[in-house]
Amino acid sequence: MRDALPRQATSTATLFSPVPQDRFRPRPVNLDRPVHDSERKHQLQQNKLFKRLRREVGRAIADFGMIEAGDRVMVCVSGGKDSYTLLDLLLHLRRRAPVSFELIAVNLDQKQPGFPQEVLPQYLRELGVAFHVIERDTHSVVQRVVPAGKTACGLCSRLRRGILYGFAERNGISKIALGHHRDDLIETLFLNMFHGGQLKAMPPKLRSDDGKHVVIRPLAYCRESDIARYAEARRFPIIPCQLCGSQPSSERRAIKQMLRAWSRQHPGRIESIFRSMQNVAPSQLADRDLFDFEGLSGAAPGHHDWLGIGAQKLARGATR
Repeated sequence: MRDALPRQATSTATLFSPVPQDRFRPRPVNLDRPVHDSERKHQLQQNKLFKRLRREVGRAIADFGMIEAGDRVMVCVSGGKDSYTLLDLLLHLRRRAPVSFELIAVNLDQKQPGFPQEVLPQYLRELGVAFHVIERDTHSVVQRVVPAGKTACGLCSRLRRGILYGFAERNGISKIALGHHRDDLIETLFLNMFHGGQLKAMPPKLRSDDGKHVVIRPLAYCRESDIARYAEARRFPIIPCQLCGSQPSSERRAIKQMLRAWSRQHPGRIESIFRSMQNVAPSQLADRDLFDFEGLSGAAPGHHDWLGIGAQKLARGATR
């Protein structure tokens, strides 16, 4: 169970301080057997991985003001490597946080065939964290509505979001924590560019359209490869998603393969793409709602009427 923490005023930037490494702490040396260099090197690598992920999560929380004193944070746990890592790191950080906030793990059982219902509850009970399992048969809905061979991710995501938002509202949740990482944010950027004609991704923090919920993504700075290594080292009881993961035609899968190829051929390109998402120059793009290009000349509205385009067409974009 969580430690009792004093309530006190503090800035978000100082919310988290170093915590013990727990399972990654070096074990006592058995003097009866030699300690091999490879074992020592492996332990050091695991320590560095844990510290890096903990630091990146803490930095994201501070940079975007994700968690504050008194927050009731719902951590959405699916049984995948990302959500397990998110919960694990938040529990580590909370133990030494100078303010009090709650963590509630929530799993949505979507009634997928063969889903091992006892794996997550058993793991969360052993972890000593408060949790709740929501049972909704969204799997049958998706199977009935989405044509065979088509990607089900969009509908599945909307159904899942509505259920989780409803639970959050009924239970006084102030923040909803999701396990999306840096690679997810970049992939979504390209998905929206290639298939939606929009320059947008997943923000590290957002307010829902109805204004009732704040969603946070504390893993926003974390690489997927680091999370995968961390999950393997921690031996999380991973539950594969048979609905999403079994769709080879997924557009997100294609984007992921593209980014991996870029990473191999051009080291540092993915990091550069992510930095660009944090350094946006509206005046160097072409969104007239985002930047007043017409106002640069100081001309009065309607001075382009002589072009015969019409205000309505001009607003939609005459270059199409």
